[in-house]
Amino acid sequence: MYPELHRELYKLSHRKLTWWMPVIMIGLMIIMGLATGRDYSNLLVMTCYNSSDIIMLILVILGSTIFSTEFQNNTILALIYHSSSKLATFMAKYIALFIYNVALHLLAIIFTVLLNIIPLLNAPVSWTSIYKYHQPLVVNMLATTGIDIITSTLIISLLCLFSCLINSDAIVIAINAIIIFMGRGFSASLLNANLGIDQILKWNPLNMTNLTTQYYNYASYHPTSMLSNS
Repeated sequence: MYPELHRELYKLSHRKLTWWMPVIMIGLMIIMGLATGRDYSNLLVMTCYNSSDIIMLILVILGSTIFSTEFQNNTILALIYHSSSKLATFMAKYIALFIYNVALHLLAIIFTVLLNIIPLLNAPVSWTSIYKYHQPLVVNMLATTGIDIITSTLIISLLCLFSCLINSDAIVIAINAIIIFMGRGFSASLLNANLGIDQILKWNPLNMTNLTTQYYNYASYHPTSMLSNS
């Protein structure tokens, strides 16, 4: 599968959108820092300036464009023909997006560190200060990032699924955006409906989008997600 992955990474790296998205992410992180204020400096650092939703939206836009363009132009057929298998073709796209996902999270961490060194948006914080779960702030940040990589990987999986079923990138973007921003609310409503099967319903895919936010705001999200951090 290496040739397929190399091809997908090459195509991804030669898209202008691939390089513009990190710039947009940094801009939105700055806006988030300005909007949140210095009173929440620890939380901003822990969440890498709330980069979670930004990264997921970037993955949806970029991933939908990649998949849907291949299907609309029928170039996917040529890719499958020249690949070792159909599975290798789709897995290469999935892994390429996953690598891009990890790269975005690493960039968010680096930019967060820089903003803490030059505290223009937030008050200086100590990386070793104890914050959530009786852990140092740096551990909180790394744990939040790790959990968010898992959550965003789920979004990539849903993105791949919908892109294979629907050839319109606009529709795929809309569906996944709804999942990101409204899926949590729908899942909470479902769990609070008292259907008697809460222990099963809490594992629905929409509820998994709560993982990151629940980690850094357990008291607010646990009653609605019914998931436990322990």
